[in-house]
Amino acid sequence: MTKEVEVAAHHSGKDYHDPPPAPLIDAEELSKWSFYRALIAEFVATLLFLYVTVLTVIGYKSTTDPNLDADQCGGVGILGIAWAFGGMIFILVYCTAGISG
Repeated sequence: MTKEVEVAAHHSGKDYHDPPPAPLIDAEELSKWSFYRALIAEFVATLLFLYVTVLTVIGYKSTTDPNLDADQCGGVGILGIAWAFGGMIFILVYCTAGISG
């Protein structure tokens, strides 16, 4: 029993060492092309996401406006808005995960 206590006192339970924390802002990263490539990819992904989803919501609003007398079955509906948001998130994550991490 005493031998187990001695071993436990000297062993922390980890078989690895944590690396030191990375700095929040690294000036060396600003000179790398991969940083700007990831920035461009994130910007384009956000722009596409907003474009498609906002147009879907505007299209839904125009089909439900009683002043326009539009066809009730001509729009996407609330489920279509949900699919637009979810589909765009899936597509953008799939396309930009390899670039921006």
